[in-house]
Amino acid sequence: MKTIDDFNFADKKALLRVDFNVPLNNDHEVTDATRIEAAKPTIIKILEDGGAAILMSHLGRPKAQESEFSLKHIKEKVSEVLGVEVKFVSDCVGDEAEKAAKDLKSGEVLLLENLRYHKEEEKGDKDFAKKLSNLADIYVNDAFGTAHRAHASTTVVAQFFPEKKCFGYLIAQEIESLDKVMHSDKKPVLAILGGAKVSSKITVIKNILDKVDDLIIGGGMAYTFIKAQGGNIGSSICEDDLQDLALDILKQAKEKNVNIHLPVDVIAADAFSEFANTQVEDIYKIADGWQGLDAGPKSLEHFAEVVKKSKTILWNGPLGVFEIEPFSNGTIKLGEAIAEATSDGAYSLVGGGDSVAAVKEFGFDDKVSYVSTGGGAMLEMLEGKTLPGIAAIQD
Repeated sequence: MKTIDDFNFADKKALLRVDFNVPLNNDHEVTDATRIEAAKPTIIKILEDGGAAILMSHLGRPKAQESEFSLKHIKEKVSEVLGVEVKFVSDCVGDEAEKAAKDLKSGEVLLLENLRYHKEEEKGDKDFAKKLSNLADIYVNDAFGTAHRAHASTTVVAQFFPEKKCFGYLIAQEIESLDKVMHSDKKPVLAILGGAKVSSKITVIKNILDKVDDLIIGGGMAYTFIKAQGGNIGSSICEDDLQDLALDILKQAKEKNVNIHLPVDVIAADAFSEFANTQVEDIYKIADGWQGLDAGPKSLEHFAEVVKKSKTILWNGPLGVFEIEPFSNGTIKLGEAIAEATSDGAYSLVGGGDSVAAVKEFGFDDKVSYVSTGGGAMLEMLEGKTLPGIAAIQD
């Protein structure tokens, strides 16, 4: 795995794919700079070597070239995070971009305009990738969040740098963190999968059954497993067409000696609302008209015990509708248990949009070993897929 540490950037220009697809408010101000901060160590390494950094990213899903998706809105925030005045150019290819790149001096940073202003980016167009490659000497991919997309800037451009391409620190960390979980010798290994749907996690479950000792299945996806076993789940979310698959997963787990842990009780509500009436119910006997929206006290006690004895922990997906306060307790208690296990020496990796949002909201992000920056990319790696953006550097 070639990383940025394998190169000296003195007097070189680095074309750096970052993931600056950050949230903006109505005044086009950055409301969460996590992704910019995540790329900072890679950019600083290039500058400290005596090189120049040319940053390329997408922002949102522009249909044409709507001003709201311009990367000019984030220029000041990038400058602030890096502590370096960032230059901006209003295109990412063509004469203007080439001149700005050519004029760039060592120690300087140039931010290119939104890659997705050009339809060729998402099409993985080779000519467009060639134009991007003309801007620099070395290609660095540090955008884990888009590594599962075979776009021009994430994959195709790498072929124009056969000997001069590498991963930035962020992608290297992401690969290393997932590798620690998927090939861990620190056992027992626990995976916690939550979220609404089994369908979005089927391949993940099947792929990790060979790698884990325990699997906690929580959130909305648990009800499909409970109903498949004859439970009455009231109005809880359920994928009826996946009940046979759920039974098959339970059977496979048993054959592989994997302990599957499902909730035994839930916080049930008579409406999907913070003002709903709630009661604790046996998950197999939820009353008609009621729906389970969070894990109950007995479930949480059991899950905490499983977490406590684990030495490697992967968490993907919340245990309940944590965005609604009365149903956030399960996710908070799980976060507390993982934080405690981590402080006792376990390795913990959190990934996936909702669980990352939860650990940030409840202040666990610095109490776990690693928080992944890429939801879709992480899921695909957990499914055992090779991501195009990673394969392009390893080729």
